[in-house]
Amino acid sequence: MIVPMKKVSLIIRENKKNETLKTLRKLGIVHIEITEGSGERLTLLQEQMALLESAIFAIGKTKKSEQKDVSDQEALSVATKVQALCEEKKQCQAEKIALSSELDRLKSWGDIDPSSIRDLESKGYEVSFYEMPKNEYESLADDVETVRLDATKSTVRFMLLNPDASLSGYRLTMPLISTVEMKQRLCELTARMDEIDETIASNACYIESIKRTIQAAEKESLFETYATGMADEELSPESEKSISVSYFTGYIETENLDKLKETAAGNSWGLLVEEPSEEDNVPTKLKNNKFVSLIYPLTDFLGTVPGYFEYDISGWFLAFILIFFGIIFGDGGYGLFICAVAAIPIIKSLVTKKTVSPMFLLIGLFGLSTVVWGTLTCTWFGLSPEQLPGWIKSLSIPLISNVYGDKIWYPFWTNGAAGLTTAQNLQIFCFSLALIQLTVAHVKGAIRNKGSLKMLGDIGSILQLFGIFYLVLSLVVNAEVFSFGLVIGGVPIGTVAIALIAVGFVLSFVFSNYEGSIVKSILSSCTNIVSVLLGVVNVFSDIVSYIRLWAVGLAGAAISATVNELAGPLLGNFLFMIVAIVLLVFGHGLNMILNVLSVIVHGIRLNTLEFSSHLDMSWSGHKFKPFKE
Repeated sequence: MIVPMKKVSLIIRENKKNETLKTLRKLGIVHIEITEGSGERLTLLQEQMALLESAIFAIGKTKKSEQKDVSDQEALSVATKVQALCEEKKQCQAEKIALSSELDRLKSWGDIDPSSIRDLESKGYEVSFYEMPKNEYESLADDVETVRLDATKSTVRFMLLNPDASLSGYRLTMPLISTVEMKQRLCELTARMDEIDETIASNACYIESIKRTIQAAEKESLFETYATGMADEELSPESEKSISVSYFTGYIETENLDKLKETAAGNSWGLLVEEPSEEDNVPTKLKNNKFVSLIYPLTDFLGTVPGYFEYDISGWFLAFILIFFGIIFGDGGYGLFICAVAAIPIIKSLVTKKTVSPMFLLIGLFGLSTVVWGTLTCTWFGLSPEQLPGWIKSLSIPLISNVYGDKIWYPFWTNGAAGLTTAQNLQIFCFSLALIQLTVAHVKGAIRNKGSLKMLGDIGSILQLFGIFYLVLSLVVNAEVFSFGLVIGGVPIGTVAIALIAVGFVLSFVFSNYEGSIVKSILSSCTNIVSVLLGVVNVFSDIVSYIRLWAVGLAGAAISATVNELAGPLLGNFLFMIVAIVLLVFGHGLNMILNVLSVIVHGIRLNTLEFSSHLDMSWSGHKFKPFKE
């Protein structure tokens, strides 16, 4: 559930800002809505945090060492030294690049010493060097006297005792120092950079102290942001006894309101309590049981937070992502491996009597879900059913089991005239998941709109879902089995499906925008008639979108089977057994990585896009973060 909040506004005397913030921080129950501050102190703190973080980034590349506990000031000193070393290294790197570039420019000339050229010039000889294409060199005038030094198939290098202005474009620009000195300087720069790296690495023992100093600076920065970001106002400015006050807005859990009232009364604060409106930027705090809360590591990783006025779908998110994960991974063997990976840290935590991380519990559930799906479909490590023991095959469900992959299943109403393959049964299962999940979305909408005619719009959407579901079965799965002329027990299924779509569309058209007036609701739908019509098409595409679960799972199964086929022949030869094992580990490992990406791309998408769009959720919320110690 989303924890109920109250909007509170606190009014205090301007000279009591720091005292008030310290009290609120100790209280630790108010989320303060101040995002910007100002002042030299705040700027200094931000600069210190940037300095400390850059130092951690530089030191973090080195191996960890035994930590030394130092004060915040000493940690800042270490960070300053590290930054200076990093700047020096950048300068060395820039100089090294410049020298390397200069040596590349001069490499065809060999070793050059500009001081010897200057000696010649002091004796009255103005020597200059040139490099030009061979064909242009051969076409030079006869009165141009050159000393040819070197040549390739396309280029000639030569010297002139008297510079020729007409050849200035080909003249070699002499370096400031000799190439020998450049090479020596490069060696010095390389040695200095290595020395800098070693010096930076020697500060790895201060990493934890620097991190602690960052936390202290962040805490102080937040305090300074709130202190300088409060709005100030002078009461009765024309009076001799004018009073300056400061005020700010925040949010508090309803259950903690009495505690804040008591504190406000004891400190002579002005307190205004209001119900949040949809225009307010209300933070969101979720509160669920321990099982549902297992989804939080995933939603935190994704950064998805429902808005305060949206739905908390944590339970549904967890339930469906477990199903989606199992179908996408699809292999019971992979599930056992995932369970084993999760079991190691879980057992370690239990043995050491530490709290088990929810992340590992969630991973364990993912593994268990995959084992269940692999059992139901008889999919284990990409092996064919013939390679599996009979008791494993007996645990699978025939309609979706690989054991009966080539069998045609004939529904009772077809009288053997038309049937469904195992693949089509799996497709029906995926579309059924779509129907269930999207129906849940509109049922939640109907419950929220209970007592209003707008609820009829949600009911219309549910009717459309059921009608379009049958349409999908007919058009995508099997038009013979799910024909529009189908009659079961005297009920014309196809006709009912069309009627559901029509009635559902009318109800949705008339009531989906209802806000107290049916006429205005209809006019609103007419104004957005294109979007309304596209909405029907979107329902069809949203249901069909769930076929991605079957398709991705099928692709993963094909990859694992291919890996087995490639490695299988090698296992019979002792000399090639290691190669086969490497191939199996690499192939199945790569397949599992691809499956993880597929879960993120496809499985999570169905929750955060298709499901959420039917809930009208935009995930626009931000977390409730009370100001506390």
